[in-house]
Amino acid sequence: MAEKQTQLKSIDFSKPHEVRELPKGKIELITLNGVTFGRATCEPGWRWSTHVKPIAGTSSCQAAHLGVQLSGVMHIKMDDGTEMDIKPGQAVNIPPGHDAWVVGKEPVVFIDITGMENYAKQTKAA
Repeated sequence: MAEKQTQLKSIDFSKPHEVRELPKGKIELITLNGVTFGRATCEPGWRWSTHVKPIAGTSSCQAAHLGVQLSGVMHIKMDDGTEMDIKPGQAVNIPPGHDAWVVGKEPVVFIDITGMENYAKQTKAA
């Protein structure tokens, strides 16, 4: 039976539906009313081109991300050369075609509402 969209409901990230472990990070996923929310935690030293590129198999991250930074500083470098630091409390739209890395010694925690459903999803060998 389909979930009623008018029903008051919450889901806690302490009990995610799925966890994807990555080198120096993890992605925790929950789905509510058909929307997948991802909480990305990236440790100091994490970099997309080093730690996720081998999983994605693309030259840069091709996922779009719309979300809010909760902690830490993440540097984004777009394929066109545009760069930006994302800091706690900032909402951000990151289009496909970028690299990203943690700046400093504090872990980054980012809540994403658009780009995590297939992010760093590993397929099992047949």
